[in-house]
Amino acid sequence: MLASDELNALLQARHADPFAVLGLHAEADGRMWLRAMLPGALGVMVLEAATRRVVATLPHRSGGFFEAMLPRRRKAFDYRLQVRWDDGLEGCYADAYAFGPQLDEQDLALLREGAHPRPYTVLGAHAMTHGEVAGVRFAVWAPNAFRVSVVGNFNCWDGRRHAMRLRHEAGIWEIFVPHAAPGDLYKFEIVAADGTLLPLKADPYARAAQLRPDTASIVTALPPVQELPAERAAANRRDAAVSIYEVHAASWRKPDGMDSRFPTWDELAAELPAYAADLGFTHIELMPVSEHPFDGSWGYQTLGLFAPSARFGPPEGFARFVAACRERGLGLLLDWVPAHFPSDAFGLAQFDGTHLYDYADPREGFHRDWNTLIYNFARPEVRQFLIASALYWTERWGVDGLRVDAVASMLYRDYSRPAGEWLPNTKDGRENLEAITLFKQLNERLGLDAPGAITLAEESTSFPGVSAPTSSGGLGFHYKWNMGWMNDTLRYMHEDPIHRRWHHDKMTFGLVYAFSENFVLPISHDEVVHGKGSMLGKMPGDDWQRFANLRAYYGFMWGHPGKKLLFMGQEFGQPGEWNHEASLPWALLDDLRHAGVQSLVRDLNHLYREQPALHRLDCEAAGFEWLVKDDAEQSVLAWVRRDGQGGAVIVVCNFTPVPRPAYRVPVPVGFGAWREILNTDSAHYGGSNLDNLEAPLQAGPDQTLSLTLPPLATLFLVPV
Repeated sequence: MLASDELNALLQARHADPFAVLGLHAEADGRMWLRAMLPGALGVMVLEAATRRVVATLPHRSGGFFEAMLPRRRKAFDYRLQVRWDDGLEGCYADAYAFGPQLDEQDLALLREGAHPRPYTVLGAHAMTHGEVAGVRFAVWAPNAFRVSVVGNFNCWDGRRHAMRLRHEAGIWEIFVPHAAPGDLYKFEIVAADGTLLPLKADPYARAAQLRPDTASIVTALPPVQELPAERAAANRRDAAVSIYEVHAASWRKPDGMDSRFPTWDELAAELPAYAADLGFTHIELMPVSEHPFDGSWGYQTLGLFAPSARFGPPEGFARFVAACRERGLGLLLDWVPAHFPSDAFGLAQFDGTHLYDYADPREGFHRDWNTLIYNFARPEVRQFLIASALYWTERWGVDGLRVDAVASMLYRDYSRPAGEWLPNTKDGRENLEAITLFKQLNERLGLDAPGAITLAEESTSFPGVSAPTSSGGLGFHYKWNMGWMNDTLRYMHEDPIHRRWHHDKMTFGLVYAFSENFVLPISHDEVVHGKGSMLGKMPGDDWQRFANLRAYYGFMWGHPGKKLLFMGQEFGQPGEWNHEASLPWALLDDLRHAGVQSLVRDLNHLYREQPALHRLDCEAAGFEWLVKDDAEQSVLAWVRRDGQGGAVIVVCNFTPVPRPAYRVPVPVGFGAWREILNTDSAHYGGSNLDNLEAPLQAGPDQTLSLTLPPLATLFLVPV
């Protein structure tokens, strides 16, 4: 019989190695003993699996522990447990402790080194069969735990029932639970090394989770591999037109106008891709849709880096949304957050009783700005976890790429920290060398295993080489958000036009560095929250001037080198700040002024895509030349965009409400007449309809065009 001290350890769910005593075991004298831990059972019989013949009845010893020596048995055999429960139900079960180690040594070695290419195929919950027995294999990394059990609705959330096996070398705990199945809820019950029973933990690798406030993980199938089609890879290239519609899925359009319910993936798929495609956008970017506990974080405090949020329905609905985007010719980008994570007790904080996922020292492991914890980028296993998440979304869901949030906060150890409250790196510098390693490894892995997918860095400093290849010392991102351009130009637009002459450089300075990175020009959600006002609200002047300013600015943006990004609601001039709890004010489109802004964005997108000169050399100095740069007095700018193959587009902006007839704009040689193809002052958009459409525009002997510049407007001209 089992020794009393070991029995007590099992009863208290504190046995260091339950696989050594539970299940079928041969004693030194050759006798076979079978032990089972089944709290809530009234009686247990052992059956031969093949014949269902009763082999023995297991006496109950204490607290749901049953054991007996099996008569006339000297070899291991396949058995089942016939259990009668205290609620009157009965069932016949395979025994979890009859199954050997689940993970092979090669996987364990790679996990231990933090070098596994796809740890999500090993860790987490995976439905499978062993012979005729269907069940779920659970595996979790908790190297400093004393004991780990998987608990769920398949075992009454009882940590005594399925205590896991520790694979010591890798710190991985594993178990195969017969009869568990997809759809089951589960968590991990962990006892720390000091004996503390921790709060139940959700699975870091869970592919589905309950809707908040519930927090259990859900067993779900691993999605099949989705290769990125060649046409999508081409559409992501730096010489392609990339115009991104940023969306908060929960508040884009509430079902039936109800602000209390989240739209489902199928409801979004029925409307959002068609809308974005009609407006000419090439990509949709979703703010984080990985599982997160707090709605007000907009998804940026995520604890489910492998799970599409339950707010929008089951994960398979997300697959249908991705397919709907593809059908409309749209790429799908996801916001992805490796910079920090919240400290909710069910999540990664103190996961095995130690700072497993985060830096232990708060001077490098705590974000004051967001009250969150910072991943320990120095740990290979943590980098492995993060890179696996990025690969999972691109490889298994087939998304076009990831916009990586808060990159600057990761690159600098002193980010948002006063002097003396941060730790320097090993070279006594301020850069986070481990985060730099993560970014390089991340982008190299995606380049190898998810070819054609892209990464975009939200990086607000002048850190060099963010979008340069790792082979030349860069971080390897494909694109970088141009936060400097956004800040400068919005400050300029906020000025009353009479004062803009003194701020002219804010509109031209971006061209000093425009080709140092592969830039995206972002007007994102961050610009229309927290008291910053909407885009329309930032514009000065009376009502007519505010709309005209906004249209002129959008024309400036779409004519400027760099890929484009616009947050939802700004395509029709939403007058108020974005509210994540409410639907966009779609009724505004009944107003011709707002409908005019929407029509302009549609036409700008189509012009951007149709004119190679506006996109092919977005990231190349050869694609841009100033024509009028220094006319600060009249607040006029003009430039030419080129495609490198003989095509050109001229862009002219007048940022005052004063019409300027017969304004002379020098034009490049080698072209004949020019014609106006888009004018943000058109009556179609709500403008005054001052234009240059009467006849082709011929350059004079001085190689200039005489143009009528409408008030607060941007013109686009192409060679006849």
